[in-house]
Amino acid sequence: MALGEEKYILLTTFRRDGTPVATPVWVVKLDGGRFGLWTSSGSGKAKRLAHTERVTVTPCDARGRVKPDAVVDATARLVTGSEFEDIRQRIVSKYGVMTKFTKLLGTIAGVLRGKRIPYGDRGVVITPTPTA
Repeated sequence: MALGEEKYILLTTFRRDGTPVATPVWVVKLDGGRFGLWTSSGSGKAKRLAHTERVTVTPCDARGRVKPDAVVDATARLVTGSEFEDIRQRIVSKYGVMTKFTKLLGTIAGVLRGKRIPYGDRGVVITPTPTA
């Protein structure tokens, strides 16, 4: 199964010091062998992607337990505008009511913590690195 067709992928971004940070995320297939996801502009993923486009991805379950597939090196870039809207529509189409449920949970958690961040206001386009 292609990564864009998986229900979840484990997206690993990298801190400035090179430390990997892995997060399970929803994923949708895009054109040209690329795939996309959404994130918050205030998330750690967005902050890490602002300084490096290097990521790795691998299929996983909702808890981040990887499937026995190979890790794929890739590049990722944050997007807004029409590219984000395309990703948003595909995610809502693929995941349906779960998108509303997770937004509600995120809002409640933000209120309880006193730290609200936007929900799913940035897209991420991931392009696998060609293998030699």
